[in-house]
Amino acid sequence: MLKLAGIVGDSIVDGPGLRTTIFAQGCPHHCEGCHNPETWNMTGGTELEPEAVMEIVTANPLCRGVTFSGGEPFAQAKEFARLGRLLKEKGYEVASYSGYTIEELLHGTRDQRMLLETIDVLIDGRFELSQRSLELNFRGSTNQRVLNVPESLKQGRAVNVTEPRWLGEY
Repeated sequence: MLKLAGIVGDSIVDGPGLRTTIFAQGCPHHCEGCHNPETWNMTGGTELEPEAVMEIVTANPLCRGVTFSGGEPFAQAKEFARLGRLLKEKGYEVASYSGYTIEELLHGTRDQRMLLETIDVLIDGRFELSQRSLELNFRGSTNQRVLNVPESLKQGRAVNVTEPRWLGEY
């Protein structure tokens, strides 16, 4: 069962194109200046099975990308991995935000690794208010990276996305 803070069906700010953004409830990071502090509480939110979330996602035929946001999706890695597998089976591009770096996740739990294996793009790292920039695409501070997860998993290190649509080059 996923604990969610909400779902936005027509997002254009959490990745390229029209996307569905799924907000996890609960976050251990508590970054100063966080855009979603209401998601910090681990006990709030609405509980939904991944299959019920899939029904919401597939109701919009124009959406081909899904972004996990937060809160912290990797705090619910097992259930988000279930959802990620369902999305990938249906051909969706899956992206995720995380306050953890990919280096932390590569050495994290088995469930976190399973979630990574369902993700195409990871925007990693905690939001740093001192490094905030409104000029960045799909991230809030300059320390955060936009990473190609399948290639990062292959190489065992962070590999940046090179796709122009993720870099804001249209």
